[in-house]
Amino acid sequence: MHKGARGLRDDAAVLALGNQVFVLTHDMMVEGRHFLSSQNMADVAWKLVATNLSDLAAKGAEPVGVLLGHMLGNGDADFVAGLDDVLSHYGVPLLGGDTVAGDGPRAFGLTAIGRASHTPVPSRAGAENGDALFVTGTLGAAMLGLEAFQAGTGGDCTAYTRPMARVAEGQDLAPLAKAMMDVSDGLLLDAFRMAEASEVSIAIDSAAVPVADPERRIDCMTWGDDYELLFTLPEGTYPPVPATRIGSVEPQGFAALFLDGEAITNPEGLGYLHK
Repeated sequence: MHKGARGLRDDAAVLALGNQVFVLTHDMMVEGRHFLSSQNMADVAWKLVATNLSDLAAKGAEPVGVLLGHMLGNGDADFVAGLDDVLSHYGVPLLGGDTVAGDGPRAFGLTAIGRASHTPVPSRAGAENGDALFVTGTLGAAMLGLEAFQAGTGGDCTAYTRPMARVAEGQDLAPLAKAMMDVSDGLLLDAFRMAEASEVSIAIDSAAVPVADPERRIDCMTWGDDYELLFTLPEGTYPPVPATRIGSVEPQGFAALFLDGEAITNPEGLGYLHK
């Protein structure tokens, strides 16, 4: 395996070419699993791009371009319009890709290419004992957005349908963060993964976590799809972007994660597990 693959555990590959370092990532979205059949295809295109750019953001990378794998079907004109919206928003060009016909649920893939803004490129494996743990934004907004969409009452669903990748924030954090990843599968699960990759334990104070619905705090911390940045900084270092301290990094113990002092040794139930 190429060393740039980072053991296939870091959501992106890091590739040095000449005097530049590039970051490459690829994610897919499948109808019925990652988006609903009733969604506007413009929103599906937006989310496909934003989720991939979020992986670049977690590496502090500047997006260079994307390659699209598109399965033809209903709503293609809307998909193209949404694609133009999101690429224009982030100033990212479409470099190419492929279109195919097919039957059954639709699937889309996107490869995003970025240029590292800082080296070494941050990974989820760099957290060290004594670091402070931070997260950007508010967690659980995507969960509430999906519920609003499904209810059909006109509630705000944009956090689910059109998430925002923290590209600028990632670039600002890259020179300082010891470890960094995006929160795609749930805060608790992703913190568990960061702890395992870094060979440390992470302690989280649930009351400190910024959530969209305080009465459903655990749901907000396990649901995912928020695409905020989870990162560690040395104690006493303050983030250059709006973020909330939610915990600390401790020496590796018998559990990867401690929530309000309670040990969590199994990732089951902490978020979305890809099986």
